[in-house]
Amino acid sequence: MSLDTLLDGVHQAIAQGTPLRIRGGDSKAFLGRATQGVALDTRGYRGIVSYDPTELVVTVRAGTPLTELSAVLDAAGQMLPCEPPDFDGQATVGGMLAAGLSGPRRPWSGAVRDFVLGTRVIAGQGEHLRFGGEVMKNVAGYDLSRLLAASFGSLGLITEVSLKVLPKPRCCASLKLDLSPEEALRRLTEWGQQSLPISGACHDGEVLHLRLEGGEGSVAAAHERLGCIAADGQFWHDLREQRLTFFRDPRPLWRLSLPFNVPALELPGAQLLDWAGAQRWLKSDADAVQIRARVSAAGGHATCFSACEQPFTPLAPALLRYHQQLKARLDPHGIFNPGRLYPEL
Repeated sequence: MSLDTLLDGVHQAIAQGTPLRIRGGDSKAFLGRATQGVALDTRGYRGIVSYDPTELVVTVRAGTPLTELSAVLDAAGQMLPCEPPDFDGQATVGGMLAAGLSGPRRPWSGAVRDFVLGTRVIAGQGEHLRFGGEVMKNVAGYDLSRLLAASFGSLGLITEVSLKVLPKPRCCASLKLDLSPEEALRRLTEWGQQSLPISGACHDGEVLHLRLEGGEGSVAAAHERLGCIAADGQFWHDLREQRLTFFRDPRPLWRLSLPFNVPALELPGAQLLDWAGAQRWLKSDADAVQIRARVSAAGGHATCFSACEQPFTPLAPALLRYHQQLKARLDPHGIFNPGRLYPEL
């Protein structure tokens, strides 16, 4: 597929006033509100545009499978530090940015948006625009590129992304410790104030799983200091891809985003603590209003990862106006994934 094919699709939608449902691998179709419109598939527009391992920068087309990019980086001993899920190889680079999902390493390395240097986007007037660049010092348009993270395709059609990458850690160790969720949260708060090479912390309801990454000496010293037993590193991959037994529960799945120091929440259902407690997964049949009220009272917000009329936390009126103004500026014809985030957008 050529860039002209994508441009023609957008131009035609503008001329006819037809909404577009932008899709890559559809690996995250479960997240967000259902969007009606003509499907515009980006997977044909794929490939690595440029990659310089010495500069730690890669530029890649949006339809490129995430697994393909990861394989190229891995061959050079590098990685995407935000550890985004690839969902059985279906996820694309554009979808990664549009959804903004990060893996277990996120609290210690940063989110998807933190590694975006620049983008190319087909905007709402049919123009192919470039924001940002390919070096960290180039900050022109940098914020707008990052704004596309978690926009779910509602602001434009992403065609190309420039990303900062990092070397893979020299040493990695997976550990586990038999602790209650309450004790695990207390320990993690304590360890967070110390110089420990933790890059993953998850309590699965029974034990606390830890991942240490860094130099061999620092990892070995931390392992000895924490007194944990060695565990299978496959756990982190299964957590990232939502393949743990916890996720097989047929009840609706909720993602709770909370401050690190919040105690275990009293909510119906089963909980899994990730990101050292900052991200918590909930399987529950409880009412959405009840869940959101409890999480909001603790200083957080809740997102429904299952079929839901309102998957994202409703916006305050003032914040909604900002979103509507931004949408109107970048997508004046309202053709890009209308209603995917909120019905007002």
